[in-house]
Amino acid sequence: MQSRNKIIDDLSQLMTNAVGVAQGAKGEVETVLRSRLERWLAEQDFVTRDEFDAVKAMAQRAREENDALSKRLELLETKLSE
Repeated sequence: MQSRNKIIDDLSQLMTNAVGVAQGAKGEVETVLRSRLERWLAEQDFVTRDEFDAVKAMAQRAREENDALSKRLELLETKLSE
């Protein structure tokens, strides 16, 4: 009976060790994947949100200025044709 408990204890210890190894491997894989993803993202030519917002604001101002100039031009052309 004592040997049977020893086998169960050994199997239990083996399973516990296997779970620990699997968790360690999972952590290592996550670390490697995260590192590679960060490196790939750094190599890409993506803009930051701040840069995007700044260019968007510039485009909006340019559009508004263009509209104002178009209206001014229409008024001037109307006056010239009178």
